[in-house]
Amino acid sequence: MTRFREAFSYIATEIIKNRDFLNQLDVIGDGDHGTNMSRGFKAALEALDESESENPQELLHLVGVAFAENIGGASGPLYATAFLRASSACTEDTKFNVSGVERLLQAAVHGIEKRGRVQCGAKTMLDVIYPVYQCFLPEQSADKTLYQCLQMAVKAAKEGVDYTATIPA
Repeated sequence: MTRFREAFSYIATEIIKNRDFLNQLDVIGDGDHGTNMSRGFKAALEALDESESENPQELLHLVGVAFAENIGGASGPLYATAFLRASSACTEDTKFNVSGVERLLQAAVHGIEKRGRVQCGAKTMLDVIYPVYQCFLPEQSADKTLYQCLQMAVKAAKEGVDYTATIPA
C-alpha cells in the first residue's frame, strides 16, 4: 500500500499548498473550505507518518479519523465517512489496483450517499466522485491498467465539476 501513501501525500501536499485558492472557491459557504481541508490533510499526514502499518484498512481508517476530528463544516463528515467506509471494504491483502480501487470507491460512494442523504444531481461532491468510481467498474476498466483508469478518472472528475456548475444547489 506504499502507493496509497505516495498518492495521498501528493494530494495532501496540493490541498495544503492551495488552501487560499480553495477558500476563494468557497463562495456559497463561509470561505473556509481550504482552511478546513488543509487542517484535515495535515492531520492525516501526521497520522500516517506516525504509523508504520502498510495495512490498507488501517491506513484508510487513520485518514478517516483524522478527517472526522479535523475537518469542519458539511464536508468533514462526508470525507471522513468516505475513508472510513473504504477502510471497512478492505482486507489485509487489498491492493491499489483497478479492482481494489473500484471496491474502495464503491464503499466511499455508498457512505457519502447514506451519510449525506444525497444522490447524483444534487450539486454535491457525489457528482464528481460517482463518475470517478464508474471509471473503475469492470465494464469501463476491462483490459485497462490502473494508470489508464486513473487517466479516465481525472477526465471524469473534471466533467463532474463542470456539470455541477450547470445545476442548481
